[in-house]
Amino acid sequence: MTANPSKDETAARVWSALQAFVESHHPRKELQEILGLGRGLGRVKTILKLVSGPATLRDIAEFLGVDAPYATVIVNKLEDVGFVERTAHPDDDRRKLVQLTPAGREAARLADRIYARPPKALASLAPDDIANLEVLLAKLTPKAGD
Repeated sequence: MTANPSKDETAARVWSALQAFVESHHPRKELQEILGLGRGLGRVKTILKLVSGPATLRDIAEFLGVDAPYATVIVNKLEDVGFVERTAHPDDDRRKLVQLTPAGREAARLADRIYARPPKALASLAPDDIANLEVLLAKLTPKAGD
């Protein structure tokens, strides 16, 4: 490290530290254990996507950035645990819609609560530090229309 790091070098270090913090505090293991979904966050992401309404397997694959066969594997697992069901597509008999079951809606609510809970390291900061961090993050977050 140089005696006077450039703004870009400092920004790169801060960015790296932010990514490491988020990664090390991600609740993936808790989500997988509580929801009983095994490995892979694709299942949790799929549940959360389906809260807004039914989707085709193609929609799910595109959303997750995976191929259609892998999206089918994810949906099969969610169907096996009772979180989703396939229904006929109203416009195309060859396609199915995937939608949440009541158990899937409850799983999505639980996942939302887990994601919304701040890590202990963040919650333990002094109120002024949290307020300062909020101000800084607001500067980094684009406003609507920007």
